[in-house]
Parts: sequence; C-alpha cells; structure tokens
Amino acid sequence: MSHRLFSPLKKLIFLGAVLGIVVACSLPRGAPLQRELTKQDKNEPAEFAVYQITKNLLPQIERWPSDTSAERHWLRGGGATRVAIAPGDVVNLTIWDSEVNSLLTSPDQKSTTLENILVSRSGTIFMPYIEKVHIAGLSADAARQKIQRQMEQIIPSAQVQLAVTPGSRHSVDLVGGVSQPGSYPLNDPDGRMSVLGLISLGGGVRDGLENPQVSLTRGGRVYQIALKRLYENPTLDTVLRGRDKVIVSSDDRFFRSLGASATEAIVPFDRETISALDAMSMIGGLRENRADPKGILILREYPAAAVRSGGPNHQRVIFTVDLTKADGLFSADQFLIHPEDTVMVTESPVVLAETVIGLFTSTVRAGNTAF
Repeated sequence: MSHRLFSPLKKLIFLGAVLGIVVACSLPRGAPLQRELTKQDKNEPAEFAVYQITKNLLPQIERWPSDTSAERHWLRGGGATRVAIAPGDVVNLTIWDSEVNSLLTSPDQKSTTLENILVSRSGTIFMPYIEKVHIAGLSADAARQKIQRQMEQIIPSAQVQLAVTPGSRHSVDLVGGVSQPGSYPLNDPDGRMSVLGLISLGGGVRDGLENPQVSLTRGGRVYQIALKRLYENPTLDTVLRGRDKVIVSSDDRFFRSLGASATEAIVPFDRETISALDAMSMIGGLRENRADPKGILILREYPAAAVRSGGPNHQRVIFTVDLTKADGLFSADQFLIHPEDTVMVTESPVVLAETVIGLFTSTVRAGNTAF
C-alpha cells in the first residue's frame, strides 16, 4: 500500500488520542460547574443538603432557627431613670442661716459652704452637729430635703443647697469609634443620658467606619445594634446606667464571593441586612461569557442545634438561585445572606464546551500540518 492510503488513518488515530487526553484531563477554569458542586455519591451518606430558592421555600426557611453568628440583641430605650446618689460620689453643701447667733456662720456671713464631702462605702456623709446622714439611693433633691430636716432640729432657719458630682459608679465609658473617647459622668438632672447623647458628647462618630455598630456592655453582657437603627427609631436609644461601656466600631460581618463573579473578595456588610440579590450587586454581578446565571450557589453551615430543631436536614447547606426566572429573581431579593456565607458563581457549561471545541479545532490544524 502507498503512504497516501495510511495518511487519513494516521490522522484519525492522532486526533482521537489527543481528544481523549483533552476529555480525560481537567481543563483550567476559574470556577466550577454547578453539577460538580452539588453532585453527591448515592451510595454514601449525604454530606450536605441542596435547596433551590423559590417562593415556596422562603416561608420554610423563615421557620428555621437563626444562625447564631447573625443574632444580635439590644436593650430597649425605656423612660427616664433619675440618678441616685451612690458611694464614691462627692457632695457640696451650702447652708444658709439668718440667725444672729448662728452655729455655722459668723455675724457678717449669711451662708457657709462644705465642699468635697465623699459619700462613704456605707452611703453616708458626715455633717457638723448632726454627724452621719445616710443619703445613698436618694436623688439629689431628696438628699437635700433629708439633710435640711435634720439641720432644722438644731438650726430652725437653715436652708440647704446640695450639688452632687458623680463618682465612677455614675459615669460611663465611651471607649472608641468617636472623636473624643473617655469617661463621662451621668450628671443629667433628668436622668436622660442616652447612647446617642453620649456619642454626641464624644464628638460624633469617627470618619471611615463601615456601617457603624454600637456595642453596649452592661452587667457582663454585650448588646449590639446598627447606629442607623438608633437614628431611625428613638425608642431604641437606650438610657445609660453607671459603669456602662459604649463602643462604636465598623460592622465586622462579611460574606465571601468566589467563582465567575465580577469580584472575588471578602465583602463586608454595608447595611443591616443583605439579600442574595443585594449581594450580586455588591460583587459586581456576573462575568460575561463565563458565568452560569442558573448556577448561583450560596454555601452556608448551620449549627448542629438548627438541624435538631426543625431546620435543614443537614448542617452544610447549598442554596441555588436561578437568575433566568422571575421567581428566582424575586425570591433572591427576599432571601437574606448570613455572615460568613459563601456566594459562588459557577461557570457556564457552554464555556467548557467552547474550550473543548477550540482545542479540538487547534488539534485538527496541528494534525493537518503534521501529516
């Protein structure tokens, strides 16, 4: 046989071998296919659960236990709480006496001042002629009236004025996130020193904070809320108590974006709640000619308690979003992203097919050249 008779056969064998290698190997890609991530071995225990986000699923998800990492609690504002005198406070007294032979004043004086009287650990102060007077737990006006009644027993015409400087028990700490952090006394006569009032005293929120969050530490517990919510709802502007600590900081919550999205990054929460549709906008949408709009995946890990309490049937869950359907778009706008979720934009199968075709075409050309 001539050499020409073997040429087509050689070409076919060569092309088949190269194509077999291409199919057998994993081609370089920037994102997985949806079926690669959601496929599970039927003969093995399930490693995760897969749910498609639709209008029928949303009511079911709302009944699931919340992710504990996303839960934040806050104290309601409440009414005014009049500040009571406490041990460690400092009292200044001015006593007026119009009698000629006064026990406290000289003939040319009308009043005498007793300054920097420290309220003792037992809640008392020492007064000339009447000795100890218990005033802890009283408001400034009630303490003044009590002292005056006891002074009237020895000086009938006595009139008492009282001023209180709060000690450490009646001060709050503004720790950070403002222009002027520090310790501030609760000396508002109406007992209305609120969180926003304290932040205002501290010079306002410092520039550069992302979605500022307010943390209040009281009695060993920490409460947190978005500053924007305090602005929008005055009933949440909590009245402060002595020894409270307030911190303003950037929101530390985040989600991840990976795959064929326009941005692969750690994305901070810039608002109180973020829907799946919001998340797609925040990451710049889908990469053209690469992303699969039917294969948006949201990977989440629930605590074990959620599975036991009527939640998903597995701790590891993959939610799928189909952006080519109206129900998928509307439902994605109502599905909330949790902190530390991973938003994975999978690659379109068409991209893989086009890559294989391109490689096959190049192989054919190489084969024609070789033979």
